[in-house]
Parts: sequence; structure tokens; C-alpha cells
Amino acid sequence: MSVMRLGAAFVLLVLVAACAQPPAVPYASDERVAASAYRAPGPNTFTIFTMVSNRNGKGAHSSLMINGSQRVIFDPAGSFVNERVPEQEDVLYGVTPAVLAGYKSAHARSTFHVVSQTFEVTPEQAAIALRLATTNGAVPRAFCTSATTGLLRQVPGFADIDQTMFPTRLMEQLAARPGVVEEKYFEDDEGGILEGVEGIVLPD
Repeated sequence: MSVMRLGAAFVLLVLVAACAQPPAVPYASDERVAASAYRAPGPNTFTIFTMVSNRNGKGAHSSLMINGSQRVIFDPAGSFVNERVPEQEDVLYGVTPAVLAGYKSAHARSTFHVVSQTFEVTPEQAAIALRLATTNGAVPRAFCTSATTGLLRQVPGFADIDQTMFPTRLMEQLAARPGVVEEKYFEDDEGGILEGVEGIVLPD
């Protein structure tokens, strides 16, 4: 096998390892989705989650929470499953504060922490993102960041984001954007919060 093929195979292996194998999830009925709808108070927002290794700083997963007419998490190829949280093709519905806390806790452990990057957006931007998320369909394993980036690039005001398959590359791009509010969430393997939540507002 040539060096080029070996290199390509290695990159593919890394990408496959980046997103967890999505489990089989029952497709929630439209009635259940409608009944669970929740909107967080305050402005319309996007929150991009990046799961980052505490050992080497590399990213393992990307997802996008949209707070518009309702709050959902676009969790492409995600591993989060809770029987109380309805899901349709990688979109989690009814993201109440308790569900959000459970989502972050499910990803944070001694080996990983969760970085949240939040942007205030217009109702129009939120509506576009929500439509894109709910019509995207299920995402193949290893394409979580590609799908998250691809969705964001279709929203006015975010078209300049470079397409990438690497979670921390997306995270670094977002960190350089004006108005981002960044938080980091740490837990140990028993669910105890190690460092709590840090809120940092970066200047315009």
C-alpha cells in the first residue's frame, strides 16, 4: 500500500473515531415532538457544542443547539439517548434546562469536557437553522462536524465559516467571531462537577 493510501486510511480512522457510533433510536411521532416543544426565554441563539479531550485537546464531537420558535439540538451522528427526549433523525426536541444539563453531563467525564459557544441571532436566522436541522436527515458516523458546519454555512451571517470535519477547527473559528459567549463544562466519571461552568464574553 502506498504512503498516500496509508495516510488517507489513517485520516479516515481518526474521523470515524471522532463521533460515537449512533445507537438505534426510536423515531418520535410528530404528536410527541409537538407536545414536547420548549423555547428558552431570552433572545434567539445558536450554541455550538464541542466535546474536547482532556488528555490531548482534540475534539470528539460537534453539535448545534438552536433556540428559536423552539429549542432543539441538532446532534448529528450523536450518541445521546434518553427515553424522555423525543428524537427525529438526529434532532433532539424539548430541550428544557433539565434536558440541556443531562446532554452536557452525558458527554463530560474525566476524559472529556464540553465547550459551549453561544451567539445571539435574529429570529430569521434561527428559523432558517431550525428548518435546515429538521430537514437534514440522519448523518453518517464521523460526519458530525461536517454536518454542523454545513448547516451553519447556509445561515446568513455564518456563510464565511470554513467547511471542516474536525471539531476543534470549527471551535477555533467560532472563538474568533465577535459576540461569542464561551463556557466550559467539566465532570468526573461519577457525575460530579469538577470546575463548574466558566462564562467568557469575547470583545467585538
